[in-house]
Amino acid sequence: MKETITAFDASVYLDSEEAIAEYLTAALEDDDPALFLAAVGDVAKACGMMQIARDAGLGRESLYKALAPGAKPRYDTVLKVLRAMGVKLTVSA
Repeated sequence: MKETITAFDASVYLDSEEAIAEYLTAALEDDDPALFLAAVGDVAKACGMMQIARDAGLGRESLYKALAPGAKPRYDTVLKVLRAMGVKLTVSA
């Protein structure tokens, strides 16, 4: 009997505002900006890429490109996407 292994998809578990906040906070604690962008991509997928792109004022393809591995999106693009997802970044001492 052959076993099938499927790739882990974090977006499946991002089903509440609390889960999304915890996930993005954990990603921000790492020093790798690519990890944070990957987490933003997972959240966008969980929320619906088409809707997030529309709410951020981006084309769907542009959103995929901005969140693709190795991409270096502009800060304002990341903020637009976060706002479209209902996420607000805060700073604390």
